[in-house]
Amino acid sequence: MLSLRAEGLVRLGTTFRSSIAGAESTVAIGLSRLGRHVRWLGRVGDDEPGDLVLRTLRAEGVDVSTVERDEAAPTGLILFEQRLPGVTSVRYHRAGSAGSRVRADAVDLGDDVRLVHLTGITPALGDGPRQAVDAALAQARERGATVSFDVNHRARLWSAGRARPVLTPLARSADVVIGSPDELDLVGGIPALLDAGVREVVTKLGADGASLTTADGDWHAPGYRVPVVDSVGAGDAFTAGYLSALRDGLGPVARLDRGNRAGAFAVATSGDWEGLPTRAELDLLALDEGVTLR
Repeated sequence: MLSLRAEGLVRLGTTFRSSIAGAESTVAIGLSRLGRHVRWLGRVGDDEPGDLVLRTLRAEGVDVSTVERDEAAPTGLILFEQRLPGVTSVRYHRAGSAGSRVRADAVDLGDDVRLVHLTGITPALGDGPRQAVDAALAQARERGATVSFDVNHRARLWSAGRARPVLTPLARSADVVIGSPDELDLVGGIPALLDAGVREVVTKLGADGASLTTADGDWHAPGYRVPVVDSVGAGDAFTAGYLSALRDGLGPVARLDRGNRAGAFAVATSGDWEGLPTRAELDLLALDEGVTLR
């Protein structure tokens, strides 16, 4: 989506900073910065905002070769307004957007895919996007790819009552499920997910870190305390860090820790994805405050 961040109160008239946003694109950029080859599947309008989305993703090393351009629908819009230092209001303008017109027959994961990341946002956009998620899941299974699913329930897109019957079977079909405590409860809770065959259930706990539960046990990694500039995108940054560590073959605590590190970088910078770390930057959190790198 095109992202507009208000510098002041919208109703009083203000200036905006434009960029791009979206859970899936944030995870894609995060994984790319951490050294992974990433392909982003989606649909944008044949317009200037669509150009910005593709230009940004290309600049971040994300493969957009399969992205569709829609001549009949605009690129979606998300509007951010900071009402208090720690409170951001988010408004979506996605009805009738190009992203809401994604189709199952346009999904082609390729034969080289190893991990497919899905979120609960896409199926909230309509029947076509919902079918596209189902198609991506089916192709992932055919190719033996790991499937990760971030519940990412967005109450302003659909209610918990509408989301539950759609997101629960998706979560139970994944190998790795990620969400906040409330989101995991929405899709049945940790025990039910494990009973359904999910290998890893990751609980995002914000500043308190994150936990991992599998059939073999439980692990926890504490969060990193940093000055918070913008909390939007922290959960997706965590997901990118966790999945990169999973692909690197790291152990449970190390996977959680990398996710927490990525999340800390995200909240310390304004924007969804701008502050995401490279692999070389992950250890900067261990430096003393005020250190200058020369």
